[in-house]
Amino acid sequence: MSVLNKTLFSLRSLFFLFLFLCFSLPVDLYAQEMRKVENTAFAPGEKLVFRAYYSSKLTGNVTAGEASMEVKQRPEMIGGRSTMPVIVLMRTRGLFNLFFRVNNRFESYIDHSAIAPLLFIRRVEEGRYRKSQDVMFNHFDQVAVSNSATTPIPPYVQDIISAFYFARTYEFENLKVGDEFNVDFFLDDSVFVTRIIFDGYERIKTRLGTFNTLRFKPMVLVGTVFSQPYPMTLWISDDKNRVPLLAESGLVVGSVKLELSEYEGLKNPLTSKIK
Repeated sequence: MSVLNKTLFSLRSLFFLFLFLCFSLPVDLYAQEMRKVENTAFAPGEKLVFRAYYSSKLTGNVTAGEASMEVKQRPEMIGGRSTMPVIVLMRTRGLFNLFFRVNNRFESYIDHSAIAPLLFIRRVEEGRYRKSQDVMFNHFDQVAVSNSATTPIPPYVQDIISAFYFARTYEFENLKVGDEFNVDFFLDDSVFVTRIIFDGYERIKTRLGTFNTLRFKPMVLVGTVFSQPYPMTLWISDDKNRVPLLAESGLVVGSVKLELSEYEGLKNPLTSKIK
C-alpha cells in the first residue's frame, strides 16, 4: 500500500477512529417502543467542517482534503419513526487529487429517541475502488439487512457515522484517566467493537482559537497503516457540545491530522473556547 493510500485509509479511520428502498420496514414494527437516550450534545442544523493534513519528512505538511458532517434540519420518517439524517462528505484536494482521488458520501438516518441508525447509505470512490452499500437496521429482531447479506446484530448497534454522534451523548462528568467506553458498530456486513480510552484534560490551540478539551484515544486495527492499537488522539470540546476539534494519528510513514475549520448550528454555547 502506497503512502497516499495509507494516508487516505487513515483519514477514513480518524473520522470517525459514515437508501435501501428495496426493503421497507413495517410501520407497526417501529411504532413499538425503543430506548430513550438523553441527547444534550447535538441537534438538527449542526454542521462541522474539517481540514485534513498529511505530514512526513519527505512531503512536509500538505493539505490532503476536506470533510463535512451535517445533521439536516428536516427529519425523515422511516418505519413510522422520526430520524435525523446525517450527511458526511469526504474529498481529496490539491496534490492528493492528482494521485488518488477520493469522493465519499455517507448517510446515516439516526432515530431521534434511541440515537441508533435505522438506515445507513455508503457511497465510496477512492481511486479505482468503488463501494456501494445500503443497510436497514431492525433493532427489535436484531438483524441488519444490506444489499449483500442479512446479519445478526447486538442491541442498538451503530454504523460508522452514528457511532460518532452516539458517543457524544455519553456522560463525561467526573472522568478519570484510563476510563473506557465501548461502542459496537456495523461495517461491511460485520459487527466490530471499538474501545475509547479517556486520556486526560488539555488546553489546545487550533485555527479557530484556544479551547479546553477532553483528550481520548480510540482503538484502531493494527496493520500496514497503523503500527499500534491506540495511535490516534482525539480532542473534543469540554462543554455540552462535545465537538471534535482536533484528531491526530501517527502512521507507519508520517502522520495525519484533522482539524475543525468551520462550524454552525451548535446546540449549546461553545463555552470551552477561552480566546
